[in-house]
Amino acid sequence: MSVKAELYDVIRKPIITEKATMASEHNAVVFEVAISANKPQIKEAVEGLFGVKVKAVNTTITKGKVKMFKGRKGRRKDVKKAYVTLEEGNTIDVSTGL
Repeated sequence: MSVKAELYDVIRKPIITEKATMASEHNAVVFEVAISANKPQIKEAVEGLFGVKVKAVNTTITKGKVKMFKGRKGRRKDVKKAYVTLEEGNTIDVSTGL
């Protein structure tokens, strides 16, 4: 497997919500990442894929909700988000796609 494919295994997709847009005003970008990914791996993946300098990485795990699926109780998957703060002068445009 190539190095770039391994980086895409860490970073799943950018998250574009109202809160993520407000974070982008403070030079931060929000990504959905693999549950097993740690902060150094996330930092390395963002720097490798986008060619930017990362200042800090904050992560949060949102537990999946219990919902009804076709009359049966089911549970959505847990989601890990990474709030990646970039150094001054670095930007990532997530609206164009990866």
